[in-house]
Amino acid sequence: MRTIDIKKIAAVSALGLVTLFGTSQLANAQNRDNRRDDRQDERQDRKIDKQREKIQKQRAKIEQERIRAEEIRRAEWNRRNVNSGNDRSNGNGYYNGNANANTNRNHRYRVNRNGSYYNTDQRGVDLLRQAVNAGYQQGFQAARNDRNRNRRGSYSNSNVYQSGTYGYQSYVSQSQYQYYFRQGFQRGYQDGSNTRYQNDYDGQYQYGYSNNGSMSILGTILSQILNIQQY
Repeated sequence: MRTIDIKKIAAVSALGLVTLFGTSQLANAQNRDNRRDDRQDERQDRKIDKQREKIQKQRAKIEQERIRAEEIRRAEWNRRNVNSGNDRSNGNGYYNGNANANTNRNHRYRVNRNGSYYNTDQRGVDLLRQAVNAGYQQGFQAARNDRNRNRRGSYSNSNVYQSGTYGYQSYVSQSQYQYYFRQGFQRGYQDGSNTRYQNDYDGQYQYGYSNNGSMSILGTILSQILNIQQY
């Protein structure tokens, strides 16, 4: 009959416990490293988002300054070349079509919204174009943020979309600006969500295009949304 070596059994058991304990420690350490990496990635994403937001605000500011400079130029041109008259504005930045309005007839427009037309001038048209383009840019970035973080989002959940006032100027009515901003935002979100395009893609999308990282809505899409008519 074979004698059981108690010391050997104890040694083997101790070795197994040490191995098990060591494996558990290694797994815990790896989990801590993974959580630390995730936190670092999140901080980096937030940093990148802030940088992008800063750049977008700077671009919006530059665009607003360009529009103001253009307004001053046109105002001076009108002062020199157009006889003064009665400007019957409807109170929200859209002109009622008075033939005696103090604006050159070649710079009078109307835009379509849900089958209804609204009269405006060159400045109003510029601001509404800006609304659509700003909406597209913001929608595209919101979609990319959701996509990069593996979040199932929707443009309607975005606070920027719900507000619709990013870049707003009171020369046009807020409701009009919000409408066209959201039109651009929806299309930008669709392009930004499209998995066909990588983050560094530079070219044309379904509704817009990228040029050295600067996003803009396509002119054909902009025309379809605003349906601007000169009269």
